[in-house]
Amino acid sequence: MSGPVASGFVRVSTRGDYASRALLSLALHGAETPTSVRDIAERTGLPQPYLEQILLALKGAGLVRSKRGVGGGYVLARPPEEISLAQIVAAVDGPIAAGDFGEPHENGACDHEGQCVLLAVWADVGETIRTHLQSYSLADMVDRARGNVAATAAV
Repeated sequence: MSGPVASGFVRVSTRGDYASRALLSLALHGAETPTSVRDIAERTGLPQPYLEQILLALKGAGLVRSKRGVGGGYVLARPPEEISLAQIVAAVDGPIAAGDFGEPHENGACDHEGQCVLLAVWADVGETIRTHLQSYSLADMVDRARGNVAATAAV
């Protein structure tokens, strides 16, 4: 047996990870002063051109605001307590799901043996992932980064 299920983990995309790291950097260094993409890239070790694309998606989702010109850059659009990991990941990857299998009982999705049962299970798995990521705020990540909370959560 091989793959993500056999190894006991669900994958978060590179975009989701980079977006989370970028917003954590903004939260760690103050929410009021704009931070340039270059500074975020240097602090996080992320590639600047890719980070620029990610920040535009985060801006479109209302998670960051940008300021142009001298002293410009990005700031969080809301307090870190009001931004969840689920919102960050969904902003750059779209809806959080266990897979793109469709919904049970829609467009012939249950035409084959066992398919409808498994579609319902995959939907439950996606909801569990969403709920778990929703339980972590950016403020929680700041606390962990500063050593104020245990680095791993009991699952």
